[in-house]
Amino acid sequence: MRTLLVLLAGGGLLAGSLQTALANGWNMPVGVTELSGEIYSLHMIIFWICVAIGVVVFGVMFYSLFRFRRSKGAKAANFHENTLVEVIWTAIPLLILVGMAVPATATLKKMYDASDADLDVMIIGQQWRWRYDYLGEGVAMTSNLATPRTQIRGDEPIDASANYLLEVDEPLVLPVGQKVRFLFTSDDVIHSWWVPELAIKQDTVPGFINENWVRIDEPGIYRGQCAELCGVDHAFMPIVVRAVEEEEFEAWLASRREAAEEEAMGIDREWQMSELMERGEQVYGSVCVSCHQQEGTGNPPAFPALAGNEQLLSDADWHTSTVINGVSGAAMPAFRNTLNPVEIAAVVTYTRNAWGNDTGDSVQPSEVAERLSD
Repeated sequence: MRTLLVLLAGGGLLAGSLQTALANGWNMPVGVTELSGEIYSLHMIIFWICVAIGVVVFGVMFYSLFRFRRSKGAKAANFHENTLVEVIWTAIPLLILVGMAVPATATLKKMYDASDADLDVMIIGQQWRWRYDYLGEGVAMTSNLATPRTQIRGDEPIDASANYLLEVDEPLVLPVGQKVRFLFTSDDVIHSWWVPELAIKQDTVPGFINENWVRIDEPGIYRGQCAELCGVDHAFMPIVVRAVEEEEFEAWLASRREAAEEEAMGIDREWQMSELMERGEQVYGSVCVSCHQQEGTGNPPAFPALAGNEQLLSDADWHTSTVINGVSGAAMPAFRNTLNPVEIAAVVTYTRNAWGNDTGDSVQPSEVAERLSD
């Protein structure tokens, strides 16, 4: 009786500690989707089954150790090949496993059913950023860490109120109440797109397309990170998902589509040097600064300096081709599928005329577009 009371009291304390753990973020989140709720419920059911098994097994063990200890004169029973005992200790675990497998299988079937989606989004992992392409909508964007490099290097105080290392310049915007199918791949190495509150953790593998889906129930901001060690800036690949009402999403999508069309129209016009420099500084700060540093000093030998780089200064064609096609066997990726002709022309012009390079020449978007079409 005393042992039973101790076990019941321990169970009550454990239940209370679980509530505290959930409140403190130690337990997995319930999430904001129907599927994440099911996964959480399944997790807790199996957890309590394990707790019950542990309580019974250790309760019997400790009771036996205390009740039949040697100092009381107890002697161990000597028996073997008891068919009934063997059947019982085989059948009970089997029934427990079947009982856990039934709800788990039902949830897994839902997780893998990405059919009948209202929206398709391609998610591409890149060192070290995310590329989002709204398939069939004419809208694509690159999401980069928004925390300034000066804060990361310790050159200026950290702004703790700005979601340090968890904010991006371009969040993934999704509509509430719609089924969104995700297609995952990578341009370089294996990454992993993980947003706990959406119950999604999916690897992005070069040369393969993985699939997942979500239907978000509540508007809000949901954050995640890359969960696969992918290189030197692995810690700087945050994920931000902004879930909005359907009307707001449609308006946002229309505005981004219009901006993309305006950008495409800019390919054929002659850009002024000042325009290219302004746009190029923005592009460099988003996609180049993590490797080549704010002042173009790089981090040799993996990331060469751009400031004062003789090959860069003397050969504009090589420079443009390197940005477009990358460098095979090196950390320099190809940007032909990441940046549009305006962005490539602007960042090439900027790096050829910043930090004292001052070549005085520029690359026009029309030249880049011609190269991309070859």
